[in-house]
Amino acid sequence: MTCRRLVLPVLCLLLAVLGTAGQAQAVGYRYWSFWDRDSTASTWVYATQGPSTARPSDGDVQGFRFSVSEDSKDSAKPRGAADFATICAKTPAREGAKRVGLVLDFGTAADAPSGSTPPRPRTACARIDDDATTADALAAVAKPLRYDTNALLCAIAGYPTTGCGDPVSGDRPKTSASPGEEAESKPGDGNGDGGPSVGLLAGIAAVAALGAAAVWQARRRRG
Repeated sequence: MTCRRLVLPVLCLLLAVLGTAGQAQAVGYRYWSFWDRDSTASTWVYATQGPSTARPSDGDVQGFRFSVSEDSKDSAKPRGAADFATICAKTPAREGAKRVGLVLDFGTAADAPSGSTPPRPRTACARIDDDATTADALAAVAKPLRYDTNALLCAIAGYPTTGCGDPVSGDRPKTSASPGEEAESKPGDGNGDGGPSVGLLAGIAAVAALGAAAVWQARRRRG
C-alpha cells in the first residue's frame, strides 16, 4: 500500500515530520558572541547591541566568547576574571578618557575551526575616548580585528584566521559550559539539548490528530 491511498497521505506527512525532527536542531554557528557584565548580579548578559554601536561607560566590563551555538539562548559565556578593579588595576584613569575592562575568551578546542588551536582566555583594559564604542576598545587592545561586509565581527586578535559565522553540523561535541553556567541553565529552556522543540512537538500532535480523524471517517464511510 502506498501514500496515494485515501488515509495514508496524512500518516505519511506525520512520518515526514518525525523524520525531520532531529534535523530541526542540527545546525549551529561558529562565531564571536558579545556580552555585558552585570556588576550587581555578577553575571553575564547577552549584549543587545553590536560592538560597533555599543558605547560603554567608564568602569564597565564587557566580554567576547568564541563558540558554536544556535542562538543567544545557548551561547557559551566568557570565562575568567571579570572584575573591573582587577582588569584595569595597572591602567590609571585619564581626563577625557574612559576605561573599559574586556574579557576575551577564544573558546575550546571543540569549538575551534579545523586545524586551529584557540589561544588562552585573557583580559585587557582599554583606555579610549569618552564617546568611543566597544569596537574602538577592541581595536585598542586586541588587534588585528576582522569583519565581514555586513560588519559582523569575525576575528579578535587574529583568531580565527578564516571563516565568519560558519554553519556547523549538529553531530559535533557540545561546548563545555563555563564555570557557573550550569546553575543558570534550565532543562527545556531552548539551550540546545538536541531534542525537538515545543513547536515541533505541537505540530506532530496536530498531524497525528488529523490522521486519526481521517481513519475514523474512512471507517464510517465503509460502515
